[in-house]
This record gives sequence, structure tokens and C-alpha cells, in this order.
Amino acid sequence: MGAWGTHRAQADHRPEGDGTVTAESVRTDIDDRIWPGLADVPAGPRARFLAAGADRLFRRAAARLAVRVEYPDGSVVGAGDRREILPRMIVRRPDAFAARLADGGLIGFGEAYMVGDWTAPDLAAVLTAFAAGVETLVPRPLQRLRRLFVAAPPARDLGTEQNARSNVARHYDLSNDLFELFLDQTMTYSSALFDGEPVGWDQLANAQRRKIDRLLDAAGVGPGTRLLEIGTGWGELCIRAAQRGANVRSVTLSAEQQALARRRVAEAGHADSVQVDLLDYRAVEGEYDAIVSVEMIEAVGHRFWETYFAALDRLLAPEGTVALQAITMTHDRMLATRDTYTWVHKYIFPGGCLPSTEAIEAVTSRHTTLRVRELTSLRGHYAETLRLWKDRFAARSADVAALGFDETFRRMWLFYLAYSEAGFRSGYLDVQQIVFDRGIGPR
Repeated sequence: MGAWGTHRAQADHRPEGDGTVTAESVRTDIDDRIWPGLADVPAGPRARFLAAGADRLFRRAAARLAVRVEYPDGSVVGAGDRREILPRMIVRRPDAFAARLADGGLIGFGEAYMVGDWTAPDLAAVLTAFAAGVETLVPRPLQRLRRLFVAAPPARDLGTEQNARSNVARHYDLSNDLFELFLDQTMTYSSALFDGEPVGWDQLANAQRRKIDRLLDAAGVGPGTRLLEIGTGWGELCIRAAQRGANVRSVTLSAEQQALARRRVAEAGHADSVQVDLLDYRAVEGEYDAIVSVEMIEAVGHRFWETYFAALDRLLAPEGTVALQAITMTHDRMLATRDTYTWVHKYIFPGGCLPSTEAIEAVTSRHTTLRVRELTSLRGHYAETLRLWKDRFAARSADVAALGFDETFRRMWLFYLAYSEAGFRSGYLDVQQIVFDRGIGPR
């Protein structure tokens, strides 16, 4: 297993022909396309001019936030009283930080953390402060010009049938061993549902089972239910549904997840009632009494939401129920960001787009017979879930390194987990369990 950040010859490892993607090809692909040049700071007169402007904008924005930004010259920027304990952002290389910010905006902000231009003792707290003030970070006149200077997602990341396999692989096929280091024994990679306080690691596995059981209950899954799961994960939902007596078909685009899910299902004694296929949701056939999908719609992309829900509508039996868990944004933020390329797209989830509940209801009411029956937010639960994952990942940094993931990757992954936690703590993000029944049909 090669170390991330080592030099490799340039190559295109995106799937061809049968779409075969291996964990090693995923690592090499990202290594080749992203790591080279990451440490290079934009230079030249134009870069310095833009960096000076970015520095002024950043300091002006940070001055209004509940954060303490510390510079090497001893200067401090932040809105709090100096006696107040605020999350600390320590800028170690201010010129490089400003240059990356000018060159890449929020992508540059994340990249500056990845290479060590800035750091923070409590990264999630710093990012929560920025997420809470996201509307003020860029002056309103510049916000109106967003589309002129913020890049659009590359065509190769759009969620077509040709691209979806590699989009999923670039995250989920990194290494099952990596995910095992920071997930609990259920290997569940979505928001848990806790029951009271305190929230600690020892409660996480049961909280994940509680979340799954709530979805299965909402979908009416019991003995003899023909259940379709879109997005297998590592098999925990399959196992719990089979324990109820359901006949389960689960589909995934991750070969690594399929292999481990099949093994876990077999070890649990349910191989006869659970089928795990490597298959795109658009290619599924049959009729199912219930359909469950946990945090998979985020990978679909807004151009394919109609296709996704049309597939659910086509596959669901007349009296069936759909239960989804979906990360959501407010509708105005979704509209403002759905066509922009972000740090998360570049490094974590290519091709993704978070829906709003309004968008989901609009698409289903106009194009399907599905109607929303129930919406339940788990926002606070996700913030705590992510905190536990982040802390465990940080504590096992040496084990992550032993798997071949270099320091840049480790800082990237920590930023991703803290960035996500901050989104839920600030209210910038939400996560909903959404239950659909049949309605009267599309208008």
C-alpha cells in the first residue's frame, strides 16, 4: 500500500470498460491529480496583489466573528472581548495563507490547513465560528458576483452512470481498514440517534442501531418485507432488517463496501436473505414493499434528483413506503451553492450536492407519486456523531499513518470531519429522516 504524497507518474485511473476501480487506483488517482503542487504558493506581482486584497477581506470578516485569529507578529483579530475564551486560529504563514485564499477562496482556506499554513487547538470550534458567520464572510456586492469567480464542478464529476462509480470509489474505496479505525463496531457512517446524555463513544454503536431501527420502523419492515436499500454502507442495516425477517436487496457502487458487507452479513448468518449487488440505483429492477436509503442522495447531484426519485417511484410497490436519511441545507443556500465547486467536492465527495427539504418535496410532488409524510431532524445528533469520529480519528493518527496515509491526508481528513461537525453545530447543515407514502400522482 503506497504512501499518499509520494511521487508517481501521471496517469488517468478513472474506470474504463467494465468500470473496475481498485482501492490502489483510487489512491493513485487522487495522489496524481491533487497532491503535486499543493505545497506551491501562488507567486508573482498579480498573486501578491490579490493576496493583499484577500488578507484585508479575511481580517475584516474575522473581526466580526467569535474567534481569535493570531498572527506571528503578535497581532490578533476577532470580535470577542480579550478576556473571553475564544477558539484560536493560529496563522503560521500569513503570506502563504493569504495567497491561497486569494487563489482558491474557500478551497484555498482548506488547502492552507492541509499544508500547515494555519492550525487550531480546537479545529471544529474555529470552523463553527466561521460557519455561523458564513453570510458575512464575503461582502454582499461580491456575493452577487459569485458565479463569475467561483469555479463550477468539472464535468467528469457529474453524477452520470458513467461517472458515479468513480465518484463513490474515490471516497468509499480508500480502505476499509481506514474507516474501521474511527467508526464503531457497527461500521455505520451516518448520523446516529442518541438517547439522552452524556454522549460518549460507548453509546455510539447503540445510537447507530437506534437510528437504523427508527428508519426500518418508519418503512414498516418486518417478516417477509421485500426491502430495497440504496447505498449499502458496510451492511449493518441489511443485518438488522434480516433479523426482522425481511428479504433484503442492497445496492452499492463501492467494491470495498460490498466485499465487507457481504462478509458481515454471512458472519451474522443472513446470507440466504440478503443480496448485496454492485449496481447503480438506475439499473435496479423489481418491486419492493419498502425502500430505505441512508445519506446516499447527497451523492446523486441536483441534476439527477428527478431521476433518483423516479427510480424510487418505479420500484416501490403500490402500498409501499420509502424512508430516507438525508443531509440538507436551507433552500436559499442550496440554490446559491449547487453549481459551485468546493473543497469538499475536490477532496472528499466529488459530484455531491446537498438538497433542501423544499427541493425534495418539489421534485417528488411534480414528478412522482411519492409524498412526504414525516420529517424529523437529527442535527444535534450528527454534530455529536462527528465529534466522536473526529476525536477517534485524531487519537489513531499513528494507525492511519501505518496504513500508508501521509500527513497531508491526515490533516485533510481531520479538516473534513471538523468541517462537517461545524456545519451541524452552526445550523448551516441539517440532517433529516424523511418518510414518503404514495400520493395522488405527479401534477
